[in-house]
Amino acid sequence: MSEVESFFKSAFSVDNVIFGFDGGDLKVLLIQRGAAPYRGKWALPGDLVYPNEDLDTAAERVLEQLTGLRGVYLEQVKAFGAVDRHPLGRVITIAYYSLIKIDDYAVTPASFAQSARWHDFAHIGELAFDHNEILETCLKQLKHKVRMAPVGFELLPPKFTLTELQQLYESILETELDKRNFRKKILSMNLLIDLNEVQEGVAHRPAKLYQFDRVKYEQFVGEGFTFDV
Repeated sequence: MSEVESFFKSAFSVDNVIFGFDGGDLKVLLIQRGAAPYRGKWALPGDLVYPNEDLDTAAERVLEQLTGLRGVYLEQVKAFGAVDRHPLGRVITIAYYSLIKIDDYAVTPASFAQSARWHDFAHIGELAFDHNEILETCLKQLKHKVRMAPVGFELLPPKFTLTELQQLYESILETELDKRNFRKKILSMNLLIDLNEVQEGVAHRPAKLYQFDRVKYEQFVGEGFTFDV
């Protein structure tokens, strides 16, 4: 094999970090591998890219094959190319991530995924390959994004309280936010529409209900902003 030919002996893979919100905590979707290497270990939904396949198509295919999830918008984050990251040879992986509402999707493991389920971050443990590093990198990207673009339109009910919106941000940022500062900031952005309604059937004092202003929301998605609270 010539020196030039050796450059064409590397493989490519895709790994998907799917964050899920269930109204309380931020979770991540993991599969339990039923094939070597790392048989029985929990891992991100990932696999090799076909020779005739582009990366975005591969990410969507792998996610559906392993978890049953379809129609998920995947955003490419970065490549991970440590020489020894895969025990079977040189494999460069490209990481994708997404944030979805858990109740909107049914997880159905297949292929070499023995099982697939949502995991709390506090109970993840050691994952296969370098997937802990990939997960942490994607989480940092998500935290950065929520400070630069609005989130929540697809994750919250059509009508929600400011407390529910704050809980979403707190779960992503992994920190407790000052209630007064958060509300002052979010209301000053004119991103929400006051519905002049309150919660019904709650044991505590009913809170006011809001919805996102779709036009303003899409404007912020396109132009971005700085959300420091």
